[in-house]
Amino acid sequence: MSAASQNPPRTVTVVGGGVAGMSAACALAEAGFRVQLVERRGYLGGRASSYLHPGVEEVIDNCQHVLFGCCTNLIGFYQRAGVADRIHWTTDMTMIEPGGRQSPLGPSILPAPLHGLPRLLSAKAFTLADKLAVARAFRALMRPIPPDSTESLGVWLRRNGQTQGALDRFWRLVIASALNADLDCIALPYAAKVIRELFMNSAHAGSMGMSTVPLSQLYSGAQQFLEQRGAYVLLNTNVESAGFDPATAQWTLTTRTGAIASDFLVIALPFEAAARLIPHLPPAPGVAQLMAQIQQHQHWPICSVHLWFDREITTLDQAVLLDREIHWMYNKGRLQPWRNLQGSYVELVISASRAFAALSREQAIDQSVRELADFFPAVASAKLQKAALIKEVRATFGVPPGIDAARPTAVSPWPNCFLAGDWIATGWPSTMESAARSGHLAAEALCAGVGSPHAFLVPDLKPQGIMRWIG
Repeated sequence: MSAASQNPPRTVTVVGGGVAGMSAACALAEAGFRVQLVERRGYLGGRASSYLHPGVEEVIDNCQHVLFGCCTNLIGFYQRAGVADRIHWTTDMTMIEPGGRQSPLGPSILPAPLHGLPRLLSAKAFTLADKLAVARAFRALMRPIPPDSTESLGVWLRRNGQTQGALDRFWRLVIASALNADLDCIALPYAAKVIRELFMNSAHAGSMGMSTVPLSQLYSGAQQFLEQRGAYVLLNTNVESAGFDPATAQWTLTTRTGAIASDFLVIALPFEAAARLIPHLPPAPGVAQLMAQIQQHQHWPICSVHLWFDREITTLDQAVLLDREIHWMYNKGRLQPWRNLQGSYVELVISASRAFAALSREQAIDQSVRELADFFPAVASAKLQKAALIKEVRATFGVPPGIDAARPTAVSPWPNCFLAGDWIATGWPSTMESAARSGHLAAEALCAGVGSPHAFLVPDLKPQGIMRWIG
């Protein structure tokens, strides 16, 4: 029997309005539960949100977030929320060297996994030795990597004869920045998954998507979806503690503005926020183990520098920047044409750099503008009108070898309580896709527990071309 057929429908409180919480809430509302989504901030999105920055009087994202064609659950969440048409997709990537020389990468008509080979072989950013090294590594990664491998990506790359150019210009910049960690701090199975999904399985799987509206506006679709189905979205509401009554099988959550009661609870918080809440939940077998798992997680920072110039500095929508501290350029003025700018607005992203995160605002902005001019000569004659520095010190969790043992399932130690968040056991690294998957996993576990199974998890894309016959 579904929740919708019950009178009244059973209630679920989802704590946390990030991607994990929103995906769980939308799935459960669709299944007929009466949902209450509780978020301590005044907006949805969590670490993937936007706000009016008081220093520049502009609405900006806390960091540029991208998705890929292989992010099936994130795309499914966007489709459920009715915002999938607000994503700009591309299969092209441009690498730029200091001095301005460009190397476009992207798919060809060849079958997977050969579709990206022609542009890689013609890329001026790599020497012949670099190209052969990357090709050897790709060939080796076509074979399945044992999921319990304890080898780091850095050790594996050195063992597989990667050149310094391949390490610096591909593995560190593209893969390590995608996973937001140093090469020696990345478990080989996660790196292999990223390579296979983005570069080998199909051209569609590796296509990149970027929101054409601010992230919080993107997620307003989720709020509308929920409210249309009788759900409540409670913003500026911080859950301080929770209790469970076995006699009534009810959860009661305590906030500063009052109590919230429900039949089920989904804790959809980042691992550090979950660790703060857990001591204020009832004792239960397995809580100590869960806390021990959480304590094994560590954060990695992402910094973004937002720059407004009085003129256009490039016609590229996005680019990978080589050999400098800044890694990625997103031309937000072009990606978000609603801004109707006279000049240009670009966002620079610096991944996995604790040194950059330690810089002052002035140092970070000055260095970013100086390095940006190495790639785009127009910067030298352009006037910087305003700038903002965003340091997301808790942007992602690390995925070192052995981290899977610290990732719990969606089923929690407490009755009628489930876990969501990119850090739980989803099989994906710290991404919006992992968060969306976790929400769907929590919703599935909850529905299965009441004898009303639902399939919310969207299957992975099937490999195409030659990859269909490779394990």
